[in-house]
Formats: sequence, structure tokens, C-alpha cells
Amino acid sequence: MTTNPAKRFGVLLMTYGSPSSLDDVPRYITAVRGGRVPDEELVAEFTRRYRAIGGSPLVEITAAQAAALEALLGGRAVVRTGMRFSAPTIVDGLRSLAAAGVTKVAGIILSPQYSPLIMGGYGRAVEAARAELAAAGGVAPEVRIARSWHLEPTFLDALAGRIAEALATFSQDERDEVPVLLTAHSLPRRVADDEPDYLDQLAATATEVARRAGLPAERWTFCWQSAGHEPGEWMKPDFADLMPLLRAQGHRSVLVAPVQFLADHLEILYDVEIGAREQAEAQGMRFARIESLNTDPRFIAALASVATATLAGPAGSSGSSGSSRVAGSSGPAGSSASSGSSASSGLAGSSVA
Repeated sequence: MTTNPAKRFGVLLMTYGSPSSLDDVPRYITAVRGGRVPDEELVAEFTRRYRAIGGSPLVEITAAQAAALEALLGGRAVVRTGMRFSAPTIVDGLRSLAAAGVTKVAGIILSPQYSPLIMGGYGRAVEAARAELAAAGGVAPEVRIARSWHLEPTFLDALAGRIAEALATFSQDERDEVPVLLTAHSLPRRVADDEPDYLDQLAATATEVARRAGLPAERWTFCWQSAGHEPGEWMKPDFADLMPLLRAQGHRSVLVAPVQFLADHLEILYDVEIGAREQAEAQGMRFARIESLNTDPRFIAALASVATATLAGPAGSSGSSGSSRVAGSSGPAGSSASSGSSASSGLAGSSVA
């Protein structure tokens, strides 16, 4: 049965975006840096990285995730995407949802862990987009933004499944011994010191994913990746710090499993696939990484659960799918923990993608 269009809700999947071409890299990095123009050396480095991976597929993958989510919701919802720093923008996404006739929207930031400091820009972007639509005489749907969903069961199962699939590619004698590095985006120490709840969420995600994947404490380590190019201390240990230690312990291989990134983009395709691989192979170890979640059906089911819970719950509620209304430490490292950000490949606590 077809859902009455007037009763459909909207979902807006939000992430950073990515440069549309190599020529767009300077504009994109400037936007990510809040308008601060990067020096030529930084632009050249990121241009080199984007060239090495053939450009970031993040915008296209996010669109595919939206299409898969809309199909799963079976006519109950209209799903669009909104990028903070590239097209389609958050205002583009909300305008499209308004045109489809929806009045209530679940906004989902594509990072399961939530920090008001690190992710607050999404709320401000949604507010600005609604104001722009209203000023133009259009409809500005009510938006509830999901907060942390880092312990959403189907999300955890999807990551644990990816780990199991990757381990299955190792030989039988290696499969039960290979160390697993569960990673999150590094962030400046000064930011981490102000975000203990965020660090706890990352630690909890890593611990629960490891449990569901059947990894004993001695098999896995939480660590950081993609530290920025800004001055100051960044969180440790980085996986680059751990590669020589693993080899010194006699390991012949390593598996990297990001617990925060939900799609292929620069931090996966360059920082992990190229950077971590080179670091592991320099130590004489075989390298592997899990396949990104992308449009994994288990992950899409997690997004459906987050979307419906966000609109069903009271605004401002806390918990796995707490939401905010927009209208008019330590952690496991080996068996102890540290944690990270939804920041990115080298830009002061922001996800470059």
C-alpha cells in the first residue's frame, strides 16, 4: 500500500562533502577551515592525495545510502543528502524535502558518535538553511537532529560483520592471531580534553564491536588515524606508532577497522588504504582493512532505526538516538582506551572527505 504523501517524513543525511575536482580542492579546504585560506603547500599536499585516490567518492556514496534508505523505508519517507562544504548543500537537501511535501525531517549526521563541539556546525547549518528557505517564501520543514547512535545494534553488527569478513581472507593459521586496530579520526588534545563524553562513546563503540566480532582483549587495540596538519598535540597512539610495535611482538599481519567512518573517502582510501598499508608493509607485515559500510544492508537498517527513533522521541532526549530540535579519556587501547573525532585527514579536527 502506498503511503499518503502528506504523512511521509523526511530524512536528511549530512556529512562534510568533498571537492568536485582537483581544481576545487583550494575552495573546499578553505571552506572546511572556516574561510581561512590554506597555504600553497597544504593545497598541493591534499591535491596530491585526492589525485592518488582518483577523487573522493563520498558524495556519490552518500547519495547511494540515501536511495537505499528510502527504498528500505518503503514509501514512508523521502531521503535526501546535504553536504556542509560541497554540493548538494544542506539547503539543497531541505529544499528538495520541502518540495516533496514533508514537514518533519530527521537529520542524521553520518558519524555515530556525537559531540556538540565537533558536530555543532551541522545544527547551525540546518538553522541557516531553514532561515534561507523561509526568507525566500518557501516551506522550512521542522528538523530534529539525531545525536549519538554509537551503540545502535545493527550498526555494531554491520561493523562486526565486516571484521569477520576481512578475517576470513587470512589463512586458517593466521586468522586467530592477526591483531585488529579499531581506529577513529584523531583530534587535537585540547579538543579531546573538553569532550570526555565523545571519547567515552568512541571507547564504547570499539569495545562493543570487538565483543560482537568475538575478539579477545589481547587481539584488538583502539588507536587514532588521520591527525591534522595544524600545530599542537594530537591524540595518540596513531596507527603509525603501532606498526613497528606489532612487528616487534612477532606479528606478521594487521587488520585495520575504522569504527567511525561510514563510507569510502579520503581518510579511508588514502590514510588507511595507502598510508597504513605502506607503514605495515615497511615493517614486513601483511596489511588488510575492512570494507567500508557504504550501502551494507545492515548499516542501512541502522539508519532507518535512527531516523524513526529520532522523530518518535522527545526533542532533546538523551541516549542512543537522542535528538535536538531545529525549528523556527581513556578507552580501549589493546585493552585500555583512547578516542577520536569526526574530524579529518589533516584539517584541525574537521573531516576532509
